[in-house]
Formats: sequence, structure tokens, C-alpha cells
Amino acid sequence: MARVCELTGKKALVGNNVSHAMNKTKRKFNVNLRTKRFYIPEEDRWITLRVSASAIKTIDKKGIYAVLRQIERKGYI
Repeated sequence: MARVCELTGKKALVGNNVSHAMNKTKRKFNVNLRTKRFYIPEEDRWITLRVSASAIKTIDKKGIYAVLRQIERKGYI
């Protein structure tokens, strides 16, 4: 399974490890993903999503149903 947030589509970025001698080697900046269950009261069911920590904060602020509708309108899902 790819390390991609199911709501926001965030995925790993690529950058460099830079040593004190300024040697550069490639590295990845992975997304902080969590598997979390959310209850949708409008549909009276639970869903399990693999989402980033920032997406969980957004859901806590706006609510799961509002976030799902917003993402649906933008065409991510």
C-alpha cells in the first residue's frame, strides 16, 4: 500500500541529506499517516481511513462529513 493520505492526497517528498562536508544523498520525507476510524452520523456508519495527522486536525475542526463533501467537490475522491 502506498504511503498516500486517502483524503488530502499527500505523499512523500524527496530531498537531500546534507552532511557537514556538504555531501548530498537522496532521502524521503514521508507523510505522517495514521489509520483511523471515523463515525459518520449522517449515514449512521463507521469508515476506516488512512489519513495524515494534518487531515485528522482538519476533521476535528470541521467535522468528517464536511471534509468528505469538500474533497468530493474538488474531485479528489
